[in-house]
Formats: sequence, structure tokens, C-alpha cells
Amino acid sequence: MAEVQIAPLRSMSDFVLDSARFQVPNIKDAEKWANRVLNNLLYYQTNYFLVALMVFLLIGILHPVKMVCGFAAISVAFGVFVYCTNSQWTARRFKQDHPLISVLIVLAVGYLLVYMIGAVIVFMFGIAFPLLLVIVHASLRMRNVKNKITNRIEHIGLKRTPMGIILEGLGQEQEAGS
Repeated sequence: MAEVQIAPLRSMSDFVLDSARFQVPNIKDAEKWANRVLNNLLYYQTNYFLVALMVFLLIGILHPVKMVCGFAAISVAFGVFVYCTNSQWTARRFKQDHPLISVLIVLAVGYLLVYMIGAVIVFMFGIAFPLLLVIVHASLRMRNVKNKITNRIEHIGLKRTPMGIILEGLGQEQEAGS
């Protein structure tokens, strides 16, 4: 397996300005649309990473407390979920031994989630909005010859990039590069 290489940063002219060509994809031909998205994800991966990072940081700068609190709330919820699924018997025994405390804990966690919902929404928007921008650009950006050649090289394995590995892990390597 070849070493992983970071894809080059594409020029703004190629990415969104002068030489960029955009067209609404034919949504009736899902295979062709998916092929366009996958190939654009491979070709512009460094640009997409930087755009997503800048938007995430911008939202974080505009709402720093909500971003941190939203991240903390999601982390705690995930941690509690993992703990409870791995130790069902302990939680079940605690509920039987201390029913009043269990109800108070459920009410407190429910109140905390309702109180933190704004922060969770801001944090999730900070993640989802950059991804939406990437998917919209990858859907609308028409491919050029350089894009097709670069994707062929990635597809035959001469050059491995982070996005290529991610797409391969998602089972999309056959479609990419076509």
C-alpha cells in the first residue's frame, strides 16, 4: 500500500471563481450525481477541509460558550449511553435499590438537556453546516479534465489521500475515479 499523501490545495480560481463551472445535477440519474460528488470530494478534499474548518471556527468564535457547552453535553450524553449499555445490571440494580434517587437523576438529566438544547443545536449546526456546504459544492461543481486525471491516479492506487481512504472505508472506492 502506498503512503498517504495530502492532496494539493486547489486555486480559488479552480475552486469557485473563473474556471469553475457549476450546474445543477440531474437528480434523476443518481449514479452520475454520486460519481460527480465522489470525484469532487477526492479532487478538492484539501479545499473542503479548510472551508469546513473555517466555518466551524467562525461559528465557534461567534458562539464560544455554546459550542463548548454543546460539545460537553453531547460528550456526557454519549458517555452515559456507553456506560449504561455496558453495565446494564449495575444500573438496573441501582434503580431497584434507590428508586427515588433514580427518578431525581432522570428529572435532573432531562432538565439539563432541555436547558442545554440551544448549545447542542449550535454545536450540531457548527458540524452540519460545513458538511452541507461541502456536499452542495461537490454536487454543483462540474468536473474538468485535470479532475478526471487526478481521480484516475487515486483510483488505481498510485497516490493515496485521506479522502480516498475515508471513501474506501465507506465502501465507495469502486464508484470513485470512474
